[in-house]
Amino acid sequence: MPTPALRLHLRFYEELNDFLPAERQKIEFVHHHKKTGAIKDLVESLGVPHTEIDLILVNGQSVDFHYQVQDGDRISVYPVFEALDITPLTHLRPRPLRTTRFVLDAHLGRLAAYLRMLGFDALYRNDYDDPTLADISVAKQRILLTCDRKLLMRRQITHGYFVRSRQPRRQLREVIDRLDLHNQFLPFTRCLHCNGMIRPVAKALIQDQLLPHTRAHQELFGQCDQCHKIYWKGTHYQQMRQLIDEVIPQGLSMR
Repeated sequence: MPTPALRLHLRFYEELNDFLPAERQKIEFVHHHKKTGAIKDLVESLGVPHTEIDLILVNGQSVDFHYQVQDGDRISVYPVFEALDITPLTHLRPRPLRTTRFVLDAHLGRLAAYLRMLGFDALYRNDYDDPTLADISVAKQRILLTCDRKLLMRRQITHGYFVRSRQPRRQLREVIDRLDLHNQFLPFTRCLHCNGMIRPVAKALIQDQLLPHTRAHQELFGQCDQCHKIYWKGTHYQQMRQLIDEVIPQGLSMR
């Protein structure tokens, strides 16, 4: 005789509702689950990656991802808390990485360039497959940014974020706001093309690589220490400066 399905009462809060169908958003709903098992598997079966979750309460008690769901459980699932102190409860997300570094999936190339423009270490190649992205995230302690929620459900991944927007500038603002990166900008210190560091370079050492107009009108230059691309404050610099001004809240100074 088959085991009867578990009857569970669930509610997901705040941005976790982005992963649910409309009829289950911002309400408590009943879900019939086939069998008991880890609560991590339950929430991911509903489409919510574990990397997005910071707290789960079952019948009012904080539990970890290994909790075995039981018939009649009332389950509340919360994202990262920005202001509310939940120190006595069981955080499910690991502590933030000491250094903010990223690896991005193949769909986020423009976002990678924007993050580099602000000085963030953003590793990107359009030929990384899912296993490679997951391995890099874990081995190199990089936050995985992706548009693929299934990728974030890989068990080994501890630091990741599902990028909601599909427009690169909005993606940049989303990631900065969600991860609270406003005070970590070091603009124009990384190469937009390869992620290397940009170092000051004497004009005399590179002048044979410059176009005549640039050589005549520019004096200050930087050069990537990996791909050796040359940078100066030309038209592209002004465009990037404008983008940064749009992203940084008015009155916030950059380091």
